Amino acid sequence: MAKAVQKITLSPSRDIPFNKLVLSQSNVRRVKAGVSIEQLAESIAQRTLLQSLSVRAVLDADGNDTGMFEVPAGGRRYRALELLVKQKRMTKTQLVPCVVREGGIAEDDSIAENDERVGLHPLDQFRAFQTLRNLGMSEEDIAARHFVTSAVVKQRLRLASVSPTLHEVYAEDGMTLEQLMAFSVTGDHARQKQVWDNVSRSGYDEPYQIRRMLTEDTVRASDKRAQFVGIAACEAAGGGILRDLFEQDDGGWLQDVPLLDRLVTEKLKAEAETIAAEGWKWIEVAVSFPYGHDDGLRQLDGTPADITADEQATIEVLQTEQGKLEAEYQDADELPDEVDARLGEIEAALSAFDNRPHIYDPAEIARAGAFVSIDSDGSLLVDRGFVRPEDEAPVDEPDGEGDIGSSGAEGADPDAPAARRTVITDGGLSEPEEEEDDGIKPLPDRLVTELTAHRTLALRDALASNPHVAMTALLHKLCVDTFQREMSYGCLQVSVRQVHFSAQASDLKESASAKAIDDRNKAWAADMPNDEVALWDWIAALDDASRSRLLAHCVSFGVNALFEKVDRYGGNGVSSHGLRRRLDQADRLARAVNLDMVEAGWRPTVDNYLGRVTKSRILEAVREAKGESSAQLIDHLKKAEMAKEAERLLDGTGWLPEPLLLADAASASEGSDSTGEPLPEFLGDDEDEAGEAGEDEQPHIIAAE
Repeated sequence: MAKAVQKITLSPSRDIPFNKLVLSQSNVRRVKAGVSIEQLAESIAQRTLLQSLSVRAVLDADGNDTGMFEVPAGGRRYRALELLVKQKRMTKTQLVPCVVREGGIAEDDSIAENDERVGLHPLDQFRAFQTLRNLGMSEEDIAARHFVTSAVVKQRLRLASVSPTLHEVYAEDGMTLEQLMAFSVTGDHARQKQVWDNVSRSGYDEPYQIRRMLTEDTVRASDKRAQFVGIAACEAAGGGILRDLFEQDDGGWLQDVPLLDRLVTEKLKAEAETIAAEGWKWIEVAVSFPYGHDDGLRQLDGTPADITADEQATIEVLQTEQGKLEAEYQDADELPDEVDARLGEIEAALSAFDNRPHIYDPAEIARAGAFVSIDSDGSLLVDRGFVRPEDEAPVDEPDGEGDIGSSGAEGADPDAPAARRTVITDGGLSEPEEEEDDGIKPLPDRLVTELTAHRTLALRDALASNPHVAMTALLHKLCVDTFQREMSYGCLQVSVRQVHFSAQASDLKESASAKAIDDRNKAWAADMPNDEVALWDWIAALDDASRSRLLAHCVSFGVNALFEKVDRYGGNGVSSHGLRRRLDQADRLARAVNLDMVEAGWRPTVDNYLGRVTKSRILEAVREAKGESSAQLIDHLKKAEMAKEAERLLDGTGWLPEPLLLADAASASEGSDSTGEPLPEFLGDDEDEAGEAGEDEQPHIIAAE
């Protein structure tokens, strides 16, 4: 016979005047930290009491009813009502809905009420906020009524706008809240679902990986092109902006990259046309120019424009304000944001005065040109006053005579254009994605040349900082030339003939070595007289330390540690014997100056290495730097994704590809130039493998109209 199910009896409810209630000592909530009575009181004032109090009758010593009731469960609500009474927003006799409990243990009731409370699922909150928004409440109203900031409401509404399919995955614990946040970076539901399908199958599903996939076809708002054009201009032209409300996004991402490139080109051309009115013979325009683009050109000596009385007064006011702020906050651990921003504005304003335009001889302007590009901070960069060798005035002809393009010169065609502009053309071919793993093969020639270009610059910079080694290298070269009288294949070309990089990565110009060399060169050039006789006297007057530093600087420009394709047919190219000797000497020089390419600032990226080699080499790099377990994390990925993930894994490890490593001292003994040893693997005789790395042998070209 089945046992009868015992029926439960619910406690009765009744309205009790507030002044008949007291807080029970059986209430287990004693700690007040983190408990906001004021916020709950405000909520009750807006919505009334949404949940009854649980109370028990207070009996006297004889067990008689006193007419009072204690509150063992609902203490925070009791204190909120008490606060409303003190604020005279509620009377003492206001009836309070209560559930009257009998039997059981009061402390047990109090524990159960707190422990069995289940918070609202985040997805329910997102949808609830969305419902309130659809009912006409503003984001600010929602924030005020639910005691959160407007930013929190915006975030919740953004999460509510994610694809309903992903909402269901999240509701079933198929993804984390952080992953859902990552998907909110775009409103494209189809793209969200596509990315989720990919990452859920591959395990490549970290939030940062999801964000990167959703924004892989965009350009960051912090990109110098976007800064140059301006985000507002991109939006006005119809370009969409993706924003991340949950992490720092540096202004977001621009979705329409072709539109951005068109706006950049149009603005650069417009700026070039303005500069052309100054009378320059030619103007070259590019988003950025390669390192050494002005090699072989003579730069005019201009005179900075005079500072007016008003400008001088402005400078003094700015310097006074700068000094006052720096003195006021000199002991502060961290500057307030507004002070830091103001100091930055002052510094930029003073820098503009220091970099004011130069004034050039009109006759020289007529034969010279300018380079127009974008600086790393997104500002317009104009380098004026460069004369090509073919535009130099004949030796027997006074400057300015016979120059047809001179502005205002005798015989000039008044209808001739003031300047000849150039257009930017993309001379590089897009690299096809290599999916087939062909194993570890010799690196493509062009890639090795680009890597050794970085090493050559770093070696120059290191040599220029070590006068003793520079003097040793110079004397070694001079002794070989004087006493051995053989053709030189060494890495030090002390004529000094600067080496031009026929192949170079896009980041070479911005490298720390390139900037250090340029800064050092400009510093010497600023002090050095142009007249040959005066130059001799100036050098003679230098102290020994200055002479040594100048010698090291000049000698460093002769360093050629470049890999070049071996000429097997006896042409004008380098032979394998000559290349071997060059690289051996480069290693000896690198050891002498303690060259470290990691300290020089090189690190592997998708652009400069990882996207240029096979998947096997990518995995080999990760394995060497982080171990087999890290390599296994990415070995299932497509090449493009593998390269991006490898860049993150290798960051900070100090890993270097073979062309940038210092050869072992034991394998390159001093004075040994033997040709019997085979070239290292990356200098193997295989031709460039276009299918492996997608390389071509053509440098980037800026074609003139």
